[in-house]
Amino acid sequence: MYLFKYLALAALSLATVSARKASTTKFDTYFSKQASSAPFELDEKGYNELTTAPRDYSLAVLLTARDARYACGLCKEFDPEWNILGRSWQKGDKHGDHRLLLSTVDFDNGRNIFMKLQLQTAPVLLFFPPTVGPNAKPDSQPLRLDFLGPQTAEGVHNWLLRHLPAGGQYPTISRPINYTRIAVTVTLLLGAFTFLTVAYPYVLPVIQNRNLWAGISLILILLFTSGHMFNHIRRVPYVAGNGRGGISYFAGGFQNQYGMETQVVAAMYAILAFAAINLALRVPRIKDARTQQLAVIIWATVVFGMYSFLMSVFRIKNGGYPFWLPPF
Repeated sequence: MYLFKYLALAALSLATVSARKASTTKFDTYFSKQASSAPFELDEKGYNELTTAPRDYSLAVLLTARDARYACGLCKEFDPEWNILGRSWQKGDKHGDHRLLLSTVDFDNGRNIFMKLQLQTAPVLLFFPPTVGPNAKPDSQPLRLDFLGPQTAEGVHNWLLRHLPAGGQYPTISRPINYTRIAVTVTLLLGAFTFLTVAYPYVLPVIQNRNLWAGISLILILLFTSGHMFNHIRRVPYVAGNGRGGISYFAGGFQNQYGMETQVVAAMYAILAFAAINLALRVPRIKDARTQQLAVIIWATVVFGMYSFLMSVFRIKNGGYPFWLPPF
């Protein structure tokens, strides 16, 4: 009886050691591929071999379709990011201390895998945790990352770290130096510096022109005080019917307005501002007394008429407003 128990325990221990040795052999075989080219390519045979238990290693498999025939834009966009992740992990884990393999299965090399997993889209990243050893997971089913949009090497790297054993000093993402971008940036900076150096004598007087900045400031003030931003936020209609077959250009109440109402108010403010500027700056410079008097009368009439019209618009917005000016 005791002999039978001893033989059973010995057989079980021998089977466990054999399974671990087989798993270790698998890892060593494919880690040598990863050491030379990461992530390494897998076919159906290699995929089945690596995903079959027992596993004392972790495995990340990217299922993709990179050929132009499949029109997989995400596959082409993520492929260089996946290569950056693979090379970064290869440099940071040269001895395989973290026991993670990064591989790729292309649709042309693994049609049956796609059919077995019932995949309708690509790319898809599968993570297989170890089934034996100190970091073994009770559920050996792979974890799946579906690509709902473009992914970066950093994003997928963080996803993998969440499923690897905690506390490890894992490799970080190391992107290659983009010499083309550096050259383009330097060229643009030199071009901008050259342009500014040559154009400086001509541009500086324009920048220092007070009338230019006064005009820009006035336009912006008229634009925003007339309710331009209100129209963009509320998306108000341009005009509306008045209920009697006509068109209403002004909306009643202070919480409503139309698009054309904004333009009319801005035009009134612009005319009033232009008239005030002329009365304050241009009219005093007129040397002829009669001409100056005529200019004062003209611009004062414009101010009076526009202010009368502005008050009539205000009465439309607020029906209880008691004041008015002729002729409106």
